Amino acid sequence: MSLDDLSVYEVGGAVRDRLLGLPVTERDWVVVGAPAEMMVARGFKPVGRDFPVFLHPDTGGEYALARTERKTGPGYHGFSVCADPSVTLEEDLSRRDLTINAIAARPDGTLIDPYNGQADIAARRLRHVTEAFREDPVRILRLARFAARFANLGFAVDEQTHALCRDMVDAGEVANLVAERVWQETQKALISDSPAVFIRVLRDCGALAVLYPEVDCLFGIPQPPRHHPEIDSGEHVLLAMDQAVGLECNLAERFAVLVHDLGKGLTPAAELPRHRGHEEAGVPLVEALCERLRVSSECRDLARAVTRYHLQCHRIRELRASSILALLEGLDAFRRPARLESFLKACEADYRGRLGLADRAYPQAAFLRDCLQRCQALSADAFIERGLTGPAIGEAIHRARIKAIQTGIDTQP
Repeated sequence: MSLDDLSVYEVGGAVRDRLLGLPVTERDWVVVGAPAEMMVARGFKPVGRDFPVFLHPDTGGEYALARTERKTGPGYHGFSVCADPSVTLEEDLSRRDLTINAIAARPDGTLIDPYNGQADIAARRLRHVTEAFREDPVRILRLARFAARFANLGFAVDEQTHALCRDMVDAGEVANLVAERVWQETQKALISDSPAVFIRVLRDCGALAVLYPEVDCLFGIPQPPRHHPEIDSGEHVLLAMDQAVGLECNLAERFAVLVHDLGKGLTPAAELPRHRGHEEAGVPLVEALCERLRVSSECRDLARAVTRYHLQCHRIRELRASSILALLEGLDAFRRPARLESFLKACEADYRGRLGLADRAYPQAAFLRDCLQRCQALSADAFIERGLTGPAIGEAIHRARIKAIQTGIDTQP
C-alpha cells in the first residue's frame, strides 16, 4: 500500500527515543490532509473509538489523522475532537503533552520541531507544549512517568510545567481521573528504572494526595531512628523502591513495596515514633486502595501478604518453629512456592531500604527457603504406611513440619 501521495509523518515516542539513542519499540504515524473515507478506501482498518486511528493493511502500523482537541468538560473524557483534513501538522503536535513528544519526522528523516523539543532533549528538560496541557489531567501522570523513565538520563521537570500541574490539582482536575487510567500509568512507572521519582513528582505537585492519599500521608511520619536512620516513613518507602529496582523486582513486587507500610499512617501521634501493629492495620488500607484503583489480583494478593507478614520475615530467627510454619501457611507457600520468592524479594527491598543500610545482607530469605524445603521433603506416604488415616495424617504432617523447622533452627548459625 503506497502512501507516497499522502503527507505522512512519524511522530511521538519513536522520534524521541531515536534522538536519545534508545531502542525504538513502537512507531506511530500521523496523516495530514486526508479524510477518513480516503483511508478506508485504501484498505486501512479503522480502530479508534474516540478519534480516527487506522491500521495499515500490510504492516499493521497505527496511522492517526491529524486532529485538534477542545475541552468540553472535566476529567479525561471531556473533549471534542476535530480530525478535519484542514488540521495542520503543527496544530496536531500542539495538543501533545511534552515538547520531547511533539517532534515529527518526514519519510526522509527531516525533523519538524515547532515547539523546540530537541532543545529540551539536549537540556534534559520535561516541558509542556502549550497551555492545552492543563486540559487533560492524565498528562500529570504521564509527566511523572516520563520523569521516572528518564531520570537516569538526567531529565527533570521544568519549573513552569510543575507550576501548571499544581494549578491543575488545585482546580480539582486530578480528582476526575478514572481508576483504570491511574493504575495503567502507575504500572508503567513502577517498572521503570526510577519508580520513586514517579511518586516524588506526584507528591511535589499535590497529585499524590489526591490519587494515593494513603501513601502521601506517610511523608512526615517519624520512625525509630535506631531501626530507620532516614526517620521519615515516606522517605523509607522511596528508598525501598530504589532497592526493588536493584533487586530486579517485578511489577507485583514493586507495588507491594510501595504499599507495605500504609498502616504507619494510622499510628496515633501519642505512640510515635513506634508503630505497633502497623502490619495488620495496613491490610484493610491496601485492600481498599486496590479496590478503588482496580488493581490486578496478583498485585493485590502479594501486597496484602507483604503488608501483613514483612515484619515477621525480618525477625524470622526470633520466631518459634510453630510460628514459622504458620507464616509459610499464611503465605500459601506449599501450594505456591513462587509466591514465597516474590514475598522474600519485596521484604528484602524493605529491609535494605533504609538510610545507610542499602548493602546489608538479608539472610532471612535463605533461612525461610530452607524451612520450606525441609517441610517439602516430608511425604504423607510415610504416615499412611504407619496406618494413619483421615485428619490424623494432616495432624502428623503438621507436627513433622514443626520438628523439621526446629531442626533447621538448631543447626543453622
